[in-house]
Amino acid sequence: MSGIVAAIALPRLAAAALPPTLIKGAMERFKPTVPPKPMPDLEFLDAQDKPMRLADLTGKVRLINLWATWCAPCVKEMPSLDRLQAALPKDKFVVLPISLDGPSRAKVPPFYKEKGLTHLGIYYDKGRKAMSTLDVSLLPTSILVDPAGREIGRIEGDADWDSPEGIALMKAAL
Repeated sequence: MSGIVAAIALPRLAAAALPPTLIKGAMERFKPTVPPKPMPDLEFLDAQDKPMRLADLTGKVRLINLWATWCAPCVKEMPSLDRLQAALPKDKFVVLPISLDGPSRAKVPPFYKEKGLTHLGIYYDKGRKAMSTLDVSLLPTSILVDPAGREIGRIEGDADWDSPEGIALMKAAL
């Protein structure tokens, strides 16, 4: 019986963790997912081409960011994602910038170096499936995932992630 109560209570807790008062300013385009929905177990690659899955990070809040070096709004927001990752504890929160560069993926490490991105990991879309698997049609798109692996909201387009509003929203998700 307690498992049923927990299953019912969790979506309410997740929705309550992101009060509408936090969705303002730099985060005004954040669209909460109500009720939170289970994420597909997307497979992607790390910088050494080692396969990873979203489920590997269960227990952490994840901000999945689909981006590419050829996407101007993506390039614009990457430094703020780097600062966001630096501002929050890596044992509880991780930004997953998944590059959709495909054939131009060799440009990603030099891009990180040029922009001074030192707090973000490098990840690649495996098999060019991320956009369809995550129901994304615009780059960049960022999806906020709770520790249990449910989507709790998303933003289409670039955002100022290290703004006071962005940090407050991520802390509420923690």
